Amino acid sequence: MNNSKSLNPDHRKVLKVMDGMAYEKPPIWMMRQAGRYLPEYRALREKAGGFLELCYTPKFAIDVTMQPIRRFGFDAAILFSDILVIPDALGRSVRFDAGHGPQLDPINVEDIANLDGSNFMDHLSPVIEAVEGIRAELPIETTLLGFCGAPWTVATYMIAGHGTPDQAPARLFAHAHPEEFAELLDIIVQSSAEYLIAQLKAGADAVQIFDSWASVLDEDQFDKWCIRPVAKIVQLVREQLPEAKIIGFPKGVGQYYSTYREKTAINMMGLDWAMPMSFAAELQKQGAVQGNLDPTRLIAGGRALDEGIDMILENLSSGPLVFNLGHGITPQTPIAHVEQMIKRVRG
Repeated sequence: MNNSKSLNPDHRKVLKVMDGMAYEKPPIWMMRQAGRYLPEYRALREKAGGFLELCYTPKFAIDVTMQPIRRFGFDAAILFSDILVIPDALGRSVRFDAGHGPQLDPINVEDIANLDGSNFMDHLSPVIEAVEGIRAELPIETTLLGFCGAPWTVATYMIAGHGTPDQAPARLFAHAHPEEFAELLDIIVQSSAEYLIAQLKAGADAVQIFDSWASVLDEDQFDKWCIRPVAKIVQLVREQLPEAKIIGFPKGVGQYYSTYREKTAINMMGLDWAMPMSFAAELQKQGAVQGNLDPTRLIAGGRALDEGIDMILENLSSGPLVFNLGHGITPQTPIAHVEQMIKRVRG
């Protein structure tokens, strides 16, 4: 990890929160902060010709990552990429069709044994080059976050070929073919750990693991398909980088959040917007939390936005908190509302 420059207490506050520090005015960034709500992003995507072209062209990925930092001065930048670069690097077809989201050729039982990881990190080398370039351009005080998708969430897209409301294709596949599903998860675990280690070595200060579809599972499935694979990734990363800082975001899992933190050994927990503030405050006693503004309040702006911000600050700002959304910012969000949010959080 890039620690070549000494950091004073105002530098990389997100990292200090992950170590347990509380700030009266907490550091702030937004999931999907580089994206379609920004006119400069839309212009660059049109120039690039497609979403994956943005991800795999370092100069584009660097520029897109830096756009919200230049405009808003967030306390963290997150690498511009996508969770589905992992199946793409394993040889599966991944496409991003306008208006339809990600599309993959659904994987079957026979395909799992044929996944090809021989060129995995070579395929992702442009992403790692982008990490190096972003760290070089970022202000010293700004934390750089890398990321990957959690094995369960990545597997759901590989099996269904797209996202579904309940991810039933993946759940059924796991029940019908448990050995093959376990093999698929293990391949994603090993690949994800290698990918995160490369990001950290290239200059990322911390990494986040997104489990966007964790909420569709029962207790036994959540333990087997979410907690254990993420815990294994954390273990593999820290075998090479013992001080690695890792954020977990198992969106929408309710009471399982506490178990997730304990069993995965992450440094900070990302919370979704449906989390009761009383429960969030209890989770914060176990360690740093991140979140959890409802993205629709950010769209609405005005009083609804102010009330949502104040509720989080009143309940969580006395402990280690990174202010964020409870999921990603949406394309229709007005820029003025983002400015309103930043001004209120920073006082």
